[in-house]
Amino acid sequence: MLRTRSDLRPLAPQERDAALELCVRDLPANVFVAARILEASRTGMLSSVLAYRPEGQLTSLAWASANIVPVETTPAARAEVADRVRRWRGRSASLFGPRDQVIDLWAHLEPAWGQARALRAHQPLMVANRPPSALGLTIDERVRPAQVHETDLVVPAAAHMFTAEIGYPPYSGSSRAYRSSVASLIAAGQTYVLIEDGEVVFKTDIGSLALGCAQLQGVWLAPRLRGEGRAAALLGSVLEQLMAGPAPLVSLYVNDYNQAARRLYERLGFRQVGDFTTVLL
Repeated sequence: MLRTRSDLRPLAPQERDAALELCVRDLPANVFVAARILEASRTGMLSSVLAYRPEGQLTSLAWASANIVPVETTPAARAEVADRVRRWRGRSASLFGPRDQVIDLWAHLEPAWGQARALRAHQPLMVANRPPSALGLTIDERVRPAQVHETDLVVPAAAHMFTAEIGYPPYSGSSRAYRSSVASLIAAGQTYVLIEDGEVVFKTDIGSLALGCAQLQGVWLAPRLRGEGRAAALLGSVLEQLMAGPAPLVSLYVNDYNQAARRLYERLGFRQVGDFTTVLL
């Protein structure tokens, strides 16, 4: 039986700008993939960006690596992405992105991949574009980008955040690989911290940065300091610095059941603009 040629193929270098234009249609939702495209295009290694081109027209994208992330996908595109990655059960750690797209993609993959570790079906996608100081909020000016020599101070905070959020530790045995990933974010200037008495007590990362939009991840405050009203001034300082520099628009997504975090983000000027879903494998 002859197999028809798929409309899904890796993104070609000359298609970079068209792919970014697709991401800009909903930049807060698509900034993760936009950032990966910009990073990969610098090395020419675009094989993880799958482009769907029915009749030669680029209409959908998907990042397919340790994470699978759809961008503006049609039902036909999602069916082809699922067909491409169906044998990857051990290679991918999660699917995430706009709810409707992820739910449909997971419906294609679950019969082959089996039950997910966790399905977080409703995660409000939120954005802010006004500095907290313009809202009359006080910021803590001690918050700053972490330095590479502080990596070993940041690792325990990062690991604590990961474990609490995902449900299992980021490493077992040696921490070398995990430490390297933390150090990479720090070296890129994408980890913000407050250090008191030689200990990281607040941390957040810019998980993705592209086209004037930053997406925050891993917002963490030391457990002993929670409930004291400090989080708004700390996270507000990060927003203030980002909005005055590389990212006038800041986004994040949060579990719908985390009411305390949602109240904090709303106080800082975030508003919901979409709905994400994450499938943890």
